[in-house]
Amino acid sequence: MSNCFLFCLSLLTFMSIHNIFKLGENMLVNMIKMLNEAKEGKYAIAHFNINNLEWTRFILEECEELKVPVILGVSEGASKYMGGYKTVFDMVKNLMDYLHITIPVAVHLDHGSSFEACKEAIDAGFTSVMIDASKYELDENIRLTKEVCDYAKERNVSVEAEVGHVGGSEDGVVTGILYAEVADCKRFVEETGIDALAPALGSVHGPYHGDPVLAFDRMEEIKEVCNIPLVLHGGSGIYDEQIRKAISCGICKLNINTELQQAWTKGVREKLESDPEVYDPRKVIKAGEAYMKEAIKAKVALLGTRHV
Repeated sequence: MSNCFLFCLSLLTFMSIHNIFKLGENMLVNMIKMLNEAKEGKYAIAHFNINNLEWTRFILEECEELKVPVILGVSEGASKYMGGYKTVFDMVKNLMDYLHITIPVAVHLDHGSSFEACKEAIDAGFTSVMIDASKYELDENIRLTKEVCDYAKERNVSVEAEVGHVGGSEDGVVTGILYAEVADCKRFVEETGIDALAPALGSVHGPYHGDPVLAFDRMEEIKEVCNIPLVLHGGSGIYDEQIRKAISCGICKLNINTELQQAWTKGVREKLESDPEVYDPRKVIKAGEAYMKEAIKAKVALLGTRHV
């Protein structure tokens, strides 16, 4: 048996094991199945951003308790803070093993700024990526997104992308709101082959200053012409009735970060004020757990996420 044949056989075996791990029942998965089921069932899946080991554990534990699928979002900034994509992926994988997590979990790059960033995340094991080339003209956004899709599809990785500009500030990047056009969204979906579309329709990253103003009529139009799961970024601070309306207009994934940060910080502040002698970082960080898990529970209930 030639060395070349043995090498190819070993590579195929490794790839098979890799895909089984990533796409096996109740293990790390991409977003395709969970979002399409949400689309059919007219509910949404929560995307919670993670920032450290404790946050990841709190989210996994609560969603396991609730028996709902979850998307763990990781921004480029958070990834760097935690030691890179491979460190983040290994942390999630090992926590799932340690905590005996049985629910479907997607590890998703949030707002990947380039093909290189998405490729690095995919190669590290991420099961889903968002390529955000919305700062470019539509033609360039399509070109970059298709490049990511071509690479991701060969590796069973789901792809999300954005049309228009979601406003606000995330990881130090500040943008204004530019509403997505229906015709642009239709062309974008047809030419890229993405699995989920995030059309900018009035939501913002970070705290809202004033009332959120979402373009529900346009959201409904985009749902009809694109016929794929839609994503609403900036889910923290949007009124409950607006979120319910958005789900009825095709939103299948809601991104939440600021709301968890605020809930966790409230618990930590209370701990520091009530116990000025505390210095163990484990006790300080854990002080936000109950508030954070309560926020997760409330958001999952609002989204109507189906149990697994």
